[in-house]
Amino acid sequence: MGKMAQLCLLLLLCLSRPISCFAFYTFWTAVVDISYTTSNNQTVDKNCECGVFGDDSPLEKASGIITLPEGDPKGCGPDPVYNRNASSPPWIALVKRGNCTFSEKINAAKRQGAAGVLVYNLDGSGNETSEMDHPDAPDIVAVMIGNFLGMELVKLVKNGTEVQMLINVGRHHGPWIDSHLLNLLAITLFLVVVATISFSVVYGRRLVELSKYRRAERRLKDEAKKAIKRLQVRTLRQEDEETTNDSNMCAVCIESYRPGEVVTVLTCDHIFHKTCIEPWLLEKRTCPMCKCDILKALGVEEEPEDNIPTNSPPDVTVVTVTGEEPLYEVPLTDPGSFDPQRHQHLYDNRAFEGESEPSRG
Repeated sequence: MGKMAQLCLLLLLCLSRPISCFAFYTFWTAVVDISYTTSNNQTVDKNCECGVFGDDSPLEKASGIITLPEGDPKGCGPDPVYNRNASSPPWIALVKRGNCTFSEKINAAKRQGAAGVLVYNLDGSGNETSEMDHPDAPDIVAVMIGNFLGMELVKLVKNGTEVQMLINVGRHHGPWIDSHLLNLLAITLFLVVVATISFSVVYGRRLVELSKYRRAERRLKDEAKKAIKRLQVRTLRQEDEETTNDSNMCAVCIESYRPGEVVTVLTCDHIFHKTCIEPWLLEKRTCPMCKCDILKALGVEEEPEDNIPTNSPPDVTVVTVTGEEPLYEVPLTDPGSFDPQRHQHLYDNRAFEGESEPSRG
């Protein structure tokens, strides 16, 4: 159970960092105004909300003449790639996506004084745009547009047309949950559910097994109590062999017997201090010396949990006792029936006070 909980905790810790990278996201669109004069001296004005501000771009206006990089249309490289400088009229760099990072493209234009950077998408993407992350190039307006619009502007500029552009802040969109985050959450939820079900199955099975074991232990302990009540108990006298021979000692406490001590005689004829052997028998139910099972020896059989009789009469057992006096037999019948001659054999351990007869004077 402990390992299962640790596994769930480790899983959540591992996923917490990537989840925080995606989380909920929003974006701002950009309104692009294009103005240019054709060869017929006709002025063309186009307007569309077709751009998207980069994640690290300031949400500000930007305007200027559209300028293409020299050579590579993707505008990569540390050297000046535009035929412009800070003293030129305001201009906006138009570059194609690819070859290097967005930050490198934007910084290349920023170093030469661009008022903004317009990045158009890859060939075959139509008018689609995507998130543009450029943490190393903040503090300059950066907008992505679709490939169709970008290629149209490139064609105009290459034909010698001066295209004036104005970028305005559009609308705010979102928040949405990123698809990567949704996948991570779904995987996490699935694993947590699987771990929870596995934990419940394992834990429930262990609870059932533990409950059965405890019930069995209680039944055996109850049977042991019944058996202990039927064992012979006597008080040692000065002339008994147990007190006269120092080699005779209790195998539980390893102490010699003394006159006046109360001992219990097991069915195998081994003798022990009463206060020593009773707790032992409750747990072990066997003789400490020969491992004799007192339940079997006394005919006490363990029965199924639901079929234990409540008022079944105990069996009659006869224990033969020898001493200096003539041999005699002691019938161990129901301890509830009072017999002054065998009163000393009644079970009087405190653990059984609720089940045994009250002490008599």
